Order: sequence, then structure tokens, then C-alpha cells
Amino acid sequence: MRTWGVLLWMLLPLGSAWAQWEEQKSGTTVRLRGVSAVDARVAWASGDRGTFARTTNGGRTWQHGTVPGADALDFRDVDAFGPRTAYLLAIGEGERSRIYKTTDGGKTWALQFQNRTPGAFFDAMAFWDEQHGIAFSDPVNGRFLLLSTSDGGATWTPLPQDALPPALEGEGGFAASGTSIAVAGKSHVWFGTGGPQARVFHSADRGRTWTVTQTPLASGDGAGVFSLVFWNEREGAIVGGNYKKPGDASGTVALTRDGGSTWETPKGTGPRGYRSCVARVPGAKVPTLIAVGPTGADVSHDGGASWAPLGDTGFHAVSIAGPRNAGWAVGEEGRIGRLTDVTRRQPRSR
Repeated sequence: MRTWGVLLWMLLPLGSAWAQWEEQKSGTTVRLRGVSAVDARVAWASGDRGTFARTTNGGRTWQHGTVPGADALDFRDVDAFGPRTAYLLAIGEGERSRIYKTTDGGKTWALQFQNRTPGAFFDAMAFWDEQHGIAFSDPVNGRFLLLSTSDGGATWTPLPQDALPPALEGEGGFAASGTSIAVAGKSHVWFGTGGPQARVFHSADRGRTWTVTQTPLASGDGAGVFSLVFWNEREGAIVGGNYKKPGDASGTVALTRDGGSTWETPKGTGPRGYRSCVARVPGAKVPTLIAVGPTGADVSHDGGASWAPLGDTGFHAVSIAGPRNAGWAVGEEGRIGRLTDVTRRQPRSR
């Protein structure tokens, strides 16, 4: 769906963990919409005008470039598997929807897929591992269109559309951060939608069969499910809201404990407005989540049940990985912020 932005540091209220956002220089001024953290040293970012960026030293320096022949494209999604290997997904009408891959750190890029299906508009992709991935498009002829690869992107094969429940009139996906589709385990995949209803589609067999469930997230023009994250095959969170009302905090988060069969609004304080991306901090016994959007960032230390502010600077996407939970968020005018250890806690006041 067609959708439409660093603080240095701050402490959170008593009882929350504190985290530090460190501003980093991306070397570009284009809008960045995708980010993929590999570990504490390696991360990739993507954005408008065919732009990609990469760090291999924890963000002390970023190298940026333009994919040849793609300077008119908007890369909303990047999925990285090390300092040399990454996939990029470009959104857009018709042939503008594309997937590229590099295996030499961005020196060269192979065009793996270019859409030829009339009416398709690809929103996001996700990978179980470097060889196996899936991407989805807005509905074509009344059903969502999905592609899968099992050979590292050498081929992208359409999945049977008749296996999917019909799309609602006006329903579509969101390409705000490249995270409106998520995978878990060896075969589970979910993608979120918006418009007349905010729904989540789920497949337990890599797209051969599907179910769909309505969620309590905001619906209507510009509203729905913008981002999903699962920490196992049953537990996950979705965030979103209405991007046209970025300060509206209603219908911005929901949780599932049954693999997406049902979704519930948490009883605690939620994110402070529309959120375009949610990511999990790896390693915590109780999932720690970070959600970002144009009005700021929020953190949850209880699997999404309650949320606390994490700064007011706007970001489009966030990704966290590696030792000490290093992560990055990206946004307008080449903005990159590094998140340094969200698991440490603020000392109590005396």
C-alpha cells in the first residue's frame, strides 16, 4: 500500500531500562526506510533514490552507494546476512517493484526479480535463512500475491493465489519499513494489512495454505498493521495505527499467544502514536520490544504488555541484533541512530 519522519541520549522513567541513541553519520541525506542489523558491528540500511548504506565497524563509519540503474527506485526493505550479503526490495507500480542481491558488500548487485504482473505493488520481504525467503504484494485480481525463493533468490516463484483468503475491497499492505511480513521457526509466515480492516494472514507451511484474522488495530484510510515481530511460532506483536494521524495512540499495538489466531490489545500503556516498525531485543527471557514512528520511539520490557517513551526523534525502521543488543534505527534525511544496550536499568532514586 502506498504510504508515507537523533536524539543523543535520555533516561527513561523509574522502573524502565534506560537506553542511549547515538547519532551516526550515514553520509547521505536521502530518506532511509529499511535497516537490518546483523551483529554489533555489521548493519545495512536502504532508502530512496536507489540508496543503500553499510557499516562494518559498529557505525563509526558508514559507506553508502546507489544500485546501478536503480537511482529512481525507493528501497523500503533490506535483509542482510553478513558484511557481504544483503537483499534489497524496491516498491512501486509495475516494474518498479524489484529485488536485488549483493554478495560482495555492495560492490555489485544482481537484479533477481522485476515485477511484470499488472497491478502488483510489492510491500516487503522476509527470510527464514539466506536461501529461503518470501515477499508479498498488494492484491491482484482480489487476492494478495506472494513470491518465494529456496535458492538464495536465483529464482522467485509465485505462490498459488487461490490458497489465500480473498482480499477485502480496498485492503492492502504497507511498505513503511519493510517489516509488514515476518517469519518464525522453519515454516511460519505472517503478513499484515490495512484499509477496511486491520488483518493478519498466517501460513504454517511457507505459503501453501493460509488463514486470516481480524485484529484490534486501527482501520480505515491510512490505517492498519504496519509491522510484525514474532519471537517463536506462537507469540508475537503487531504495531501500526493511522499514519495520517501520527499522534493518535489508539489502535497501535496488539499481541498474540496462539500464532496469530487471536489478537488482543494490551491493558498497559501503549506506544504514544502511530508506529511503523517493531523489533525484538534478542536474548531477554521476557521479550523486550522497540517500536518507532514519526513521533518517536517506545520500549516494552514485558513482551508488549506496557510501553515507555524512548525519545521523541522520529524514525521509520529499527533492527536489533548481536552482543549487548546493539541496534540501529533510520529515518528522514539520512538519519541513523544506534541503540546501545536497552537491557540495562536505571538506578533507583534515593
